[in-house]
This record gives sequence, structure tokens and C-alpha cells, in this order.
Amino acid sequence: MRWLVPGMDGFLISQNSTKKLDVILAADALRPPLTGIGRYTYEVARRLAQHDTVERLRYFSMGQWLDDPLAVLHSSTAAGDASSTPLAVPRGPTLRTRLATSPLAVRVYCALTPTYFGWRLRGNGKSIYHAPNYIVPPFQGKTVSTVHDLSHVLYPQFHPRARVDYLNLTLGPSLARTTHVITVSEAVRQEMLERGLMPPERITAILEAADASFCPHTPEMLAPAMQALGLRPGHYCLFVGTVEPRKNVERLIQAYELLPDEIRRACPLVVAGGKGWNSETVHARMAKASQEGWLRYMSFVDQRWLPALYAGARLMAYPSLYEGFGLPIVEAMASGTPVLTSNTSCMPEVSAGAAKLVNPLDVEDIRHALEACICDEVWLAEARSKGLARASTLSWDRCVEETISVYQMLA
Repeated sequence: MRWLVPGMDGFLISQNSTKKLDVILAADALRPPLTGIGRYTYEVARRLAQHDTVERLRYFSMGQWLDDPLAVLHSSTAAGDASSTPLAVPRGPTLRTRLATSPLAVRVYCALTPTYFGWRLRGNGKSIYHAPNYIVPPFQGKTVSTVHDLSHVLYPQFHPRARVDYLNLTLGPSLARTTHVITVSEAVRQEMLERGLMPPERITAILEAADASFCPHTPEMLAPAMQALGLRPGHYCLFVGTVEPRKNVERLIQAYELLPDEIRRACPLVVAGGKGWNSETVHARMAKASQEGWLRYMSFVDQRWLPALYAGARLMAYPSLYEGFGLPIVEAMASGTPVLTSNTSCMPEVSAGAAKLVNPLDVEDIRHALEACICDEVWLAEARSKGLARASTLSWDRCVEETISVYQMLA
């Protein structure tokens, strides 16, 4: 750490030893499959565990101290390589998943757990507590909360009522206990400021990144995954994400259905993502499109094939209605895959001029952009180059260095 100290000719910069950090990381989301917040928590955790300035890192989840959730994650890796990314294996419902179905259970949970969690954390006031998944429990020391988006405020219709109730009941008290907030984009930071949720000097935007496994692939690298998934490289358009209202998959399918038949046959739409809330209509439409031969639905893609799935696509179509960051956008760009995404919320910020932007509410606009992107070789080449350049400016190492800077500021 550098300090300003008085000297004969004014102030001089003096190097001082960096204060060692004692960090408690909330590990609720460290369960496979690692998507969204789980991926963010994993990438932060494994770098904190190896960082010189972090003297001690402990994990706390749902009122319990955990030994090493990263080791548990890596034990599920098929190859047994502890340094590789954990597999996205299916998992059972968590307590919070069960709570999402019961407003009454949410209220009971929110009434009882803060006191218990605070009691379990007692005596650790010299540590920094970081909640990567919004909610900070009662804690005696400095606290950091990562707020990924405000969709429960801006678009409550995109969530089950119990989930909205949970965040409405817990986020306000959590922010009152939070020393500093990290948002995953400047767009979310501005949304918080506009609603007066935290003063500007106590919110820092730190962008996420794509894992190093997401990179351009040679034909030889693509071959095993393409064979396993039954796809032809360069001959499909890809969507990756949970099938739920916020992701706008239904309008994407409607737009794709309006494309000329020869385009749909030569370049079918591949939807890769689990079944989310309120998605029955979309799944019925996907089943019909699959029977017609121009759509493939993959509810689960093994993590080992996911980078190749991105890299083999002709186009990544991600017309989401709202995102806090939109990690699939960066994963596609890092893979050398051109991106079509929305002109709303954080997506222009994250794509930074490297993607084709559309109005996600306008099916005709999406259709026109799909056809233009799929058929324009010049645009595809330019988008690959711009996407790779943009993705190269975003890294998890940078994300964690900036996160540690927040810790050091508080310490």
C-alpha cells in the first residue's frame, strides 16, 4: 500500500507493507451447476484463496461454517483435475429454492435467520464479511455486498412472488448493514443511485469476465463436442441461459420462426438452459419448433462441452429483457462468436460496441437483425474481432484485484 508522507520538497510517495486481510466469504451459491451468481462466487473465491494479501479466507453458508467448498466442487470434475472448472452437474433444490414457492415460509425465514446468523458470526468483527449474493447478515465488522441486479424492483413480474417478497424483505436491512456495495456493472450502480439505496462513494462497479476456457477453438478442438452434441460448427445460432420470462426466449423463437425457411434449416436455433419459472408456454413452442426441424433444446450441457458450444456457433442471440451483467455475452465474445443482444439495461455497456443491438420487445426488429447477422459474412468477421478485443479487457483476475482494493479501503 502506498502512503503520502511529508518530505523536504512536499509530499513523497512511500511504500508500506500491504495490510493482510481476514475475509469471510458467503458461500451459499457455491453449488453446481455454476451459473450466474455461483460462477461469480467461484471465480472470486478461488482467487482470494491464492492471493498474497489474503491471510485468512473462511466460508460461511446458511448459518454454518464450511471447510472448503471449492474442494467439494472440484471433486465432481470428471477428469479429477483439481485445477479445472467444476462440472455443471444437476443438483437438488436448495433451501432458498424451496422458499421461492412459499410467501409464508419467506416471512418466517426472514424473521428468524438474521439473529441466528449474527450469533454464529459473533467474535469476528476484525474480519471483512463479503456477501457475493446480495444479503449481509448482522455482523460486527466491515461488510461488502455484491448486488447483481435490481430486477425484483424494476421487473417483479419476472419472478415468483415469494422470491420478490424475499428480496423486498431482506435487501433494505442488508444494505443498512453493508459498508460498501459492489455492483457488476455501472448500469446497476446507476439504478441503485437513482433509487437512493446507497450514497455514490459507497458503491463500486466491478465488471465480471469470462473463464479462460471460453476461447476460439480450432476444428480439432470443436470436433469432440460437436459430435457429442450432434451439431455442425458454424451452422447454428445459440442462446445460453435459463428459460424464464426475463430472458425473452419466447420472442427470440417467434423472430426465428419468421426467418426464411432455408436460413432456419441451414442454421437452426439451439437453446441451452434449464427450465425456469413460468416457462411452460415457451417449452411448448420449442417442442413444436423441434418437430419442425429448426430448433434444438438442450436443458443441460456438461461444462466440458460448453466452451465448444459457444465457439462453434455462428451467432450468439441473447435478446434478454434485463440483465445485471449478462455473462453469456462476454463468454460468447471471448469464444470468438459474434453476438446479438438487447439495447437495454447493461447490455450496451458490457458489449461496448462489439455486438448487434436490438429492441428486445420488437419481434420484427429481432428477426431483421437475425437475418442480417447470419447472412452477412463481413459483419460476422468484424463482430468476431471486436468481440475478442472487448472480452480481452475483462478478466476475473482484474475483477478480484478491484474487489481486494475495496477490502483494503475498508480495512
